[in-house]
Amino acid sequence: MRFLILFLGFGVTALSAAAAAPVRRPNILWLVGENLTHDLGSYGAKNVRTPHLDALAAQGVRYTRVFATNPTCAPSRSAFFVGMYQTSTDTHHMRSHRDDNFRLPAGVRPITHWLRDAGYYTANLKTIGPLAVGTGKLDLNFVNEGPIYHAGSDDWASLEGKRPFFAVINSHEIEYDIYDRQSWKQPRVKWVGEDEHEKIATPENVEPPPYYPDHRVVREEWARYLNSVSGMDRRIGWVLERLRRDGLEDDTVIVFFGDNGRLEPRGIHWCYDSGLRVPMIIKWPKNFPAPPQYRAGTVNDQVISLLDLTATTLAIAGLERPALMQSRIFLGERADPARTYAFAARDRIDETVQRVRSVHDKRYHYIRNYTAGPTFASLNRYKEKCFLIYPLMRELHAAGQLTGAPLELMLRTGPSEELYDTDTDRHEIRNLVNSTQPEHREALARLRAALDTWMVDTGDRGGVPEPAEVVAPFAKEMDAWFGTPAWARKR
Repeated sequence: MRFLILFLGFGVTALSAAAAAPVRRPNILWLVGENLTHDLGSYGAKNVRTPHLDALAAQGVRYTRVFATNPTCAPSRSAFFVGMYQTSTDTHHMRSHRDDNFRLPAGVRPITHWLRDAGYYTANLKTIGPLAVGTGKLDLNFVNEGPIYHAGSDDWASLEGKRPFFAVINSHEIEYDIYDRQSWKQPRVKWVGEDEHEKIATPENVEPPPYYPDHRVVREEWARYLNSVSGMDRRIGWVLERLRRDGLEDDTVIVFFGDNGRLEPRGIHWCYDSGLRVPMIIKWPKNFPAPPQYRAGTVNDQVISLLDLTATTLAIAGLERPALMQSRIFLGERADPARTYAFAARDRIDETVQRVRSVHDKRYHYIRNYTAGPTFASLNRYKEKCFLIYPLMRELHAAGQLTGAPLELMLRTGPSEELYDTDTDRHEIRNLVNSTQPEHREALARLRAALDTWMVDTGDRGGVPEPAEVVAPFAKEMDAWFGTPAWARKR
């Protein structure tokens, strides 16, 4: 009997010690490629050199149907940083709530706060010693939630002794650096770090999409964009090399993804594939059991919303999904059923008011624009200043020199509906909304209904207009920053 009591006592002690042992969690590294879609070698892109990300894809899983919830940075980030649609949390307008008393709804928190509570050190990295590897970008439409990351976490050295860590690196390259010139015929902008880029793409070897005119300016801009992707890959290579050198690779889940679509006139800001479809690559570390859905060196074609990154990252860290979170889990033992649809929304971008909603399934893409007047040709001073293709197309259109898809794009107006078969029309230039083919009619009806249901179920706030006193100052601010083109001043 005494032996039994001693044995039971030992068992209780052992169980107590086990219960007290800290849970071992992996480090998590988000590598955020700004403003790009599937323009990497591993996705089949030409005239780019992306060996580091291609190697990551070969060692991990490459996802092909990941869609942002908004085609521009701040609303998209505001969604995947909290795991709630920006249209549900009132963060759906670009550059909103920067100087008011707005707070996120009760129970909605940045992902870094959940991770910090679980013992993660959170870092927004800008440098590895003398190397500039990230911008430190936040660009969230909420600013009153307290510090997003731990203080002093902008250099790689801050990770020393901090385990586990959640670190984010936002790429430098795929962004414009504005400087003054007078005409689109003389470049007024350059790409950030343009002088450092490898010049792999040239105006002669690129193939811009057919919704732009075949013009030297278009080809030059396309080459500059692709070269910026190559430059981004080189910088990410520095990060991956340091991770290996510090012996952290086998304990760190690496997630590379785009925050929104491509930096081009019909990409960023617009709910086309070029504005919403983003790359994602995940590499699992050797020292942690891989989830059942993970197979290194494979391609995953399931429909995923970029919103799902939030709950999935928490699951990787061993945390439960918060009760209100709309994000789904796509990796791990607690993975949700695969999505049928991925939803997106675009609302005011600075001074430009356009209400657009979008839904993808595996094949079709349905877009609904609620706003009257020009769509693509509407005024946005930032894009008029930075995107040289815009003033070019306006000039060619005025001269009667546009035809086909570029002309149709300039003439497009809302309210409108669009339906595209992304399997056969990757550039989305053949609108099937009026097609009489049964499969197109079925897809249109189904996606219309899915979008209507989503808008109701998620409490889409896009139908609530912003007060005029909130919107009006943006035109003045954007004019001060970028100027107003002559054609718009004459209206």
